[in-house]
Amino acid sequence: MVFSSITFLFYFLPFTIGGYYLLPKSMRNGWLLVMSLVFYSFGEPIYVLIMIASILIDYTNGLFIEKYRSHKIYPKIFLLLSVALNLGLLGFFKYGDFFIHNVNGLFSLNIPLLKVSLPLGISFFTFQTMSYSIDVYRGNTKAQKNIITFGTYVSMFPQLIAGPIVIYKDVERQLMHRQETRHNFWAGVERFVIGLGKKVLLANSIGQLFEEVKAMAPETLTVAMAWLGITAFMLQIYFDFSGYSDMAIGLGKMFGFEFLENFNYPYMAKSISEFWRRWHMSLSKWFRDYLYIPLGGNKKGRGKTLRNIAVVWVLTGFWHGAAWNYLLWGIYFAVILILEKEVLMKYLEPRGSFVRRLYTLPILAFSFVIFALEDLKHMGSYLQLMLFQGPLVDEAVLFYLHRYGLLLLLLFFTATPYPYQMYVKIKAQGPLGKMLSVATLSVMFLLSLAYIVDGAYNPFLYFRF
Repeated sequence: MVFSSITFLFYFLPFTIGGYYLLPKSMRNGWLLVMSLVFYSFGEPIYVLIMIASILIDYTNGLFIEKYRSHKIYPKIFLLLSVALNLGLLGFFKYGDFFIHNVNGLFSLNIPLLKVSLPLGISFFTFQTMSYSIDVYRGNTKAQKNIITFGTYVSMFPQLIAGPIVIYKDVERQLMHRQETRHNFWAGVERFVIGLGKKVLLANSIGQLFEEVKAMAPETLTVAMAWLGITAFMLQIYFDFSGYSDMAIGLGKMFGFEFLENFNYPYMAKSISEFWRRWHMSLSKWFRDYLYIPLGGNKKGRGKTLRNIAVVWVLTGFWHGAAWNYLLWGIYFAVILILEKEVLMKYLEPRGSFVRRLYTLPILAFSFVIFALEDLKHMGSYLQLMLFQGPLVDEAVLFYLHRYGLLLLLLFFTATPYPYQMYVKIKAQGPLGKMLSVATLSVMFLLSLAYIVDGAYNPFLYFRF
């Protein structure tokens, strides 16, 4: 089923927030845990058992790692058990059929597929719980002895489905001693509404353009249409995912939590390396802290540094999905990042911002074709068109530019820091500025609500990851 969590949120949130603030502080984590499990069960009721199992696995392993910390072997055993069980859950549900399908094709076998649906958010919460066990093993944090508190961390509904990935040590103190203030609550409402508008009004609107282009037979497309389509997808996925992250961060603020930022205007980047310091920052940080640095990072010579980059990016690609295009996407970025490190940045760094962005954005456009099209034949045809191997333009492009031109200009502008900077300046202009900001947010919320009630095109792209 399509998990229409935004619609559910409008029924779920008032009850959850009301109950949270009516309860004494000692009971608020328990309330958040229960309501988070209710929220999760709305999507796939049976898979709430997977969530509970993940909580129990890492809660128990964390306690044992700390209990036997002075022993030479036991902590490693419990850490390996945590990693193996988390990766086992992820592998079974997310990658089982992919491996069976490819083994069948390679060896002409007929092993039946598992045909299990993917538990929502499993890629996110397994990484969160695994990082907890690793940090307890490293001594970076103490094992959490209260299972309610730990369960709240794992299942917290604001960021449960599509991130950002929240590391336990970053919220450890907040889980037990957070301050819920009126200022933070309204800052959370503001951030939530902004994220809702980005997702519903912007991402959904431009997403329809890419869906139409993707559905066209490759032989009917022109070079201009191919570039227009992937530009629409780049904007859609940014406003979709950053919008969800804004909503999650805003909801966290309403309950007294401060989650780390997940996006920082990535299309302003002047290199691919900088892009990945701005895009899905919680995932980049996770792979850096729990894979790249443990492999040696850039401290063990040039050869191993390049190997580590390749390993991290192949696995980053595979994390996004059980299909060959995601592996190719990871390999693509590994090659580009290695080339940047070894060759390209020597020539690009002296150049101005315009030239460096002129290099970065087309590289990203090609990457999003690989990401968006699972059919490799379709992908190849689309990439050929983008390399100007086909007719340049036709009347259809002019039709779509007329239909979506103003929206595209709005999205280009909104993908920069300038609109939010203007909003902050207006808000700071005394009572009138505050009234204007409230009016802006109110209109954005009402328009988003109307869009949702209308039942229009409303996917969440990152739910399937």
